[in-house]
Amino acid sequence: MIDRYTLSKMGNVWSEKHKMEIMLKIEVLACEALCKLGKIPKKSLERIKKSAKFDIEEVKRIEEKTKHDIVAFINNVGQNIGPEAQYLHMGLTSSDLLDTSLSVQCLEASDILLADCKKFINVLKQKAKKYKDTVCIARTHGVHAEPTSFGLKVAVWYDEMNRNLERLEQAREMMRFGKLSGAVGTYANIDPSVEEFVCEKLGLKPINIATQVIQRDHHCQFLTTLAMIGSTLNKIAVEIRLLQKTEVLEVEEPFFKGQIGSSAMPHKRNPITCERISGLSRLLRSNAMASFENICLWHERDISHSSVERIIIPDSTIALNYMFHKIIPMMDGLLVYPKNMIASLSKTKGLIYSQRILLELMKKGLTREAAYDMIQKCAMQVWQETSDFKDILNRDRKVRKYLKASEIDACFDIKYYTRHTDKIFKRAGIK
Repeated sequence: MIDRYTLSKMGNVWSEKHKMEIMLKIEVLACEALCKLGKIPKKSLERIKKSAKFDIEEVKRIEEKTKHDIVAFINNVGQNIGPEAQYLHMGLTSSDLLDTSLSVQCLEASDILLADCKKFINVLKQKAKKYKDTVCIARTHGVHAEPTSFGLKVAVWYDEMNRNLERLEQAREMMRFGKLSGAVGTYANIDPSVEEFVCEKLGLKPINIATQVIQRDHHCQFLTTLAMIGSTLNKIAVEIRLLQKTEVLEVEEPFFKGQIGSSAMPHKRNPITCERISGLSRLLRSNAMASFENICLWHERDISHSSVERIIIPDSTIALNYMFHKIIPMMDGLLVYPKNMIASLSKTKGLIYSQRILLELMKKGLTREAAYDMIQKCAMQVWQETSDFKDILNRDRKVRKYLKASEIDACFDIKYYTRHTDKIFKRAGIK
């Protein structure tokens, strides 16, 4: 991932140095386990623990010759250890290091994202409570439907993000596996207790069964979860972008002193944060799609997944971390314009109350079809004329045959539509 979108803490998780530190720890722990089994002398283990280190540049130089990154790493560590290097990597294969270290990195990345997720959920909760009773128009197919509240809109996002939190916790658990079972997963040249020891020390669980690698459905679930979370952030971002359109302007991203909206048009206040989130969410979905292709490897393993994962796993966690970093302060400082929301409610001249009139007519004994036809004819006049819906209803003889003026007027009570808001909030766990 480019530096522009990489925050330092997440970037450190995926640095080459940190990856090698984990692999070195795995090698030393494996030696420790082998020592317990009497496979390595205690003095040799002490020498290994004292001298085991690596030099990234030297590893790269060796790899130019060997064309194998793990062999280059082991050779470099061995150069620093000396004769006891013969005990390094004993009974292991490259994927024992790579898959186990990758699991550790994914756990570390998940912990950062879980903290981000919880922080965002709290911001959404506070915003939902603040605007619980701020009435606005709900839109279906982009067309005015019925009144809702802006707090309810945010509560929907809050509820979805809580589900995303659960998904992320599950995805983290799916990556909490290590593998030190040798070339094809049979423990032919290493005791299973070594894997158990190393995994326990790393906070992992031994994978139930493996080939040369941990099966890639684990990684696919992890990446699809990140993509789902990114899609929720995109959903929120798109709604804000739509509500920030000049002709709507019900909400707006914070616009800070000194900020520039356009190099050409000084008046511009663009939803750039939300647009950036929308763009990065596409990357997450694309990366998740690539992870599906990694599930099918030849026989006990080929290397076709490796180059893909070196990009998609770090990039997806880095991108989502950045997205949270942007959407949290944006949502916290979101500008909300209740007056414009009230103005939007009036744009369709009362048509948003049509269902209430429909139901009142049905209470009077009309069939749904008859009542619907009667109301639709009145509603279509509103689209074509300048009259208000209520005025047209009051002038319509068929409607007035069943409804008094006071009954029609009662149907235009906006509070009717938000009378269950408290109950909905309680269900969503917003108190």
